[in-house]
Amino acid sequence: MGTWATLTLVTADSASVAGLAYESLMVLHHVDSLMSNWTDASEVARINREAAARQITIHPEVADVLGLAVLVGKQSRGAFDVTIEPLVRLWGFLGGTPRVPSQDEIDAALELVGPDMLDFDADDHTVRFSREGVRIDFGGIAKGYAVDRVAELLRRAGVENALVDLSGNMVAIGNAATHDGWAIGIRDPFGKYPLLARIILNDESVATSGDYERFVGAGGKRYGHILDPRTGWSARGLASVTVVTERAASADAWATALFVLGPSRARLIAKDREDLAVVFVEKLESGDVIVWVEEQLRARFGLSNDLGKAVKVRFF
Repeated sequence: MGTWATLTLVTADSASVAGLAYESLMVLHHVDSLMSNWTDASEVARINREAAARQITIHPEVADVLGLAVLVGKQSRGAFDVTIEPLVRLWGFLGGTPRVPSQDEIDAALELVGPDMLDFDADDHTVRFSREGVRIDFGGIAKGYAVDRVAELLRRAGVENALVDLSGNMVAIGNAATHDGWAIGIRDPFGKYPLLARIILNDESVATSGDYERFVGAGGKRYGHILDPRTGWSARGLASVTVVTERAASADAWATALFVLGPSRARLIAKDREDLAVVFVEKLESGDVIVWVEEQLRARFGLSNDLGKAVKVRFF
């Protein structure tokens, strides 16, 4: 999926779990073969080629992920949209050189984006696009799903303590070698400190979305790769969003959706949903950095050492 993965297995005999580690890697390759947009051979690539012409039957795993993506899209009122691919490609964040497109180009791409572009039947595992040029992109959910699949493999094998990490999409199983739970760092989105904070996970999943890894600059402005599917422009207002929940695929999708929604709306939705626990990082016009931490994470959240007054924490 164009990124890195780390698997940590807590064991007294590393040789005994080498085969399991290899099986985990094969799971990641399997999900990549289904959902990657970086190859013409994946199931998603086939869907993008064929679904405008006719109703097609799709792989059950892809149908599962597409169903979750559609659900998060509805619940976030369009802030997450799996049909965003034409916009991502237009901006050059998928198979091109990143650039800032014109408003006319964005308007044209928006004609191909939206929930009404899909005729999806979750029970029959079928999908059809409403017109030519519509394409789906699982970039905001597939990595979380892949981590879930690895975690399922490990649990079936009897693993009690492990951490699966695919580019910041993680599932924590049991405990680390010398601690209760797993201490997970939250990266400083501004690059000033190695880590901004940490949270403790106990048999949970986490995902973080931020605009600090991929972006393009133009006219003195910085445009991140997380696009608002409703406007076609780079989402603004938050520097990063971290979501803790049960399923990594849900954490992955909701981290993107909440990032797009911005500080005020994202806090309202997070407070209203008992299945999500979130941390938002926001930089005010004054230059102050605010870390918004949902109340249910208070006991297991902590700022990194020596940040002093550089960062303000607000619980909500």
